Amino acid sequence: MRVPKVQGVRTPNLSGERTEWVFCVGFAVADHVFSHGCAFRGRARFASVGFFGAAVSEKERKVMSFGDLVAKLDSFAWGPLMLILLVGTGVYLSIRVGFIQFTRFHHAMKNTVGKMFRKQQAGSGEVTPFQAVTTALAATVGTGNIAGVTGAIAVGGPGAVFWMWLSALFGMVTKYSEVVLAIKFRERNDKGDWVGGPMYYIKNGLGKSWTWLGSIFCVLGSLAAFGIGNMTQVNTIASSINNAIDSFGGDTGANTVMFLGQNTPVSSLVIGGLIAVMVALVLLGGIKRIGSVTEKLVPFMAVIYIVAALIVIFAHINVIGKVFAMIFKGAFNAQAAIGGAFGITIMKTMQKGIGRGVFSNEAGLGSAPMAHAASSETNPVKQGFYGIFEVFMDTIVICSLTALSLLCGVCSGVDVTWGESAGTELIAAAFSTVFGGKLGSLIIAVGITLFALSTVLGWSLYGTRCFEYLFGTRASVGYKIAFVIVVVIGATLKLSLVWDIADTLNGFMAIPNLIALLALSGVVIKLTKEYFSDSRNLVKER
Repeated sequence: MRVPKVQGVRTPNLSGERTEWVFCVGFAVADHVFSHGCAFRGRARFASVGFFGAAVSEKERKVMSFGDLVAKLDSFAWGPLMLILLVGTGVYLSIRVGFIQFTRFHHAMKNTVGKMFRKQQAGSGEVTPFQAVTTALAATVGTGNIAGVTGAIAVGGPGAVFWMWLSALFGMVTKYSEVVLAIKFRERNDKGDWVGGPMYYIKNGLGKSWTWLGSIFCVLGSLAAFGIGNMTQVNTIASSINNAIDSFGGDTGANTVMFLGQNTPVSSLVIGGLIAVMVALVLLGGIKRIGSVTEKLVPFMAVIYIVAALIVIFAHINVIGKVFAMIFKGAFNAQAAIGGAFGITIMKTMQKGIGRGVFSNEAGLGSAPMAHAASSETNPVKQGFYGIFEVFMDTIVICSLTALSLLCGVCSGVDVTWGESAGTELIAAAFSTVFGGKLGSLIIAVGITLFALSTVLGWSLYGTRCFEYLFGTRASVGYKIAFVIVVVIGATLKLSLVWDIADTLNGFMAIPNLIALLALSGVVIKLTKEYFSDSRNLVKER
């Protein structure tokens, strides 16, 4: 698909060279895009920001394209400095609350996993604690748990897994703190629903003079939801299903129609339409319907993927010792783990591992507290334990199973080009060592589809809550309708730049959230101490 172009008048210049205006419409995303920005016509130099076009002659100063700007912002949003801030906040909070992710881990699991299968009740405008955590998990457990982990290992080496684990261990307390504050400072909206999250603990915790910071968070969140929580996920679903159909002898590219100026497979439009209907039925039903769907979808998709991954791992149990050796050796010396450096430095290993951990479980980004705020649980600390469980399940369990399955496959002959990016085809190859080519690819396709679908449902709530904070509850209906429409668009377009933009916005959401977390850390510490000083909370449950 080419970028839509509108040829303007030719403008004379002293050099006699031809210069034309070429406009980028909306997000310039296509195969024939220069520097992820806008298309060039003739010898003209072109830079674009948003919907604006510009043209300069060949000899004039080069201007950074929109795509280049996004790339630079993205490298900062997910660069070493931001990762240090995210993990550093987790380290600081862990120290202040006495490392409860270790010292109180059993208590946290007993009050989360131990209560999941008990019947829970929720009143009007709220969901059960389990529904709250499954809604949050729906958003965090996404394609990154499969494709993202695979790419991090390929680029950063096996040692990236160690740093992913380390970031998750501290991320547990970051997520715990976010959830505690979300319950503490939540409020009822016009419909009587519980609403909370960074914008509310900024407003109600730091004071009205800080509402601008909460508004910044909501602008970033409401826009990021269209990309990282919608178009990119739906596009992944459509691609996975199309690839699965083609692997069984189909030809999805044979039947196409013109849609938004490009030839689009009919199957992609059908997939987009079906997902749009599903999202509309769930999203327009409000928080209670979202919770009732995610409490069934998340356990179902998690069990399918976990069982499949465990089968792969146990089939290669003879190499599991070698796999763990690769992980721990590779954390500090890539050459010792894979027999060559391949351009993989310790810094790259750390950055890929920590970045994957943070990006996967979203600890510190401020998204999950918006789901937890709707819980019927009134004790902030008790709901906070679900934050610890959430990171544990997302990263320590699901991401680790992807990593171990992949490395077991590598030890059994799956070829990896170390130092270069890789995606689902690599983890599918690892699964194929046990299930065979077609079935292995199908399992990964099903996993990717379910994980991506759950992410769309979770982020639909996040985007709505952010928009509602900015413009009111009534205005959020328009946002929901727009979100559903964008689902169809996402299924049909190639979205490399949209992914980069959404990725950047998602990363910058952390800044206002981390400011609030650190400023309100005293509240978290006080509530935690009060909870554990009450002997009734520590009585062994019968």
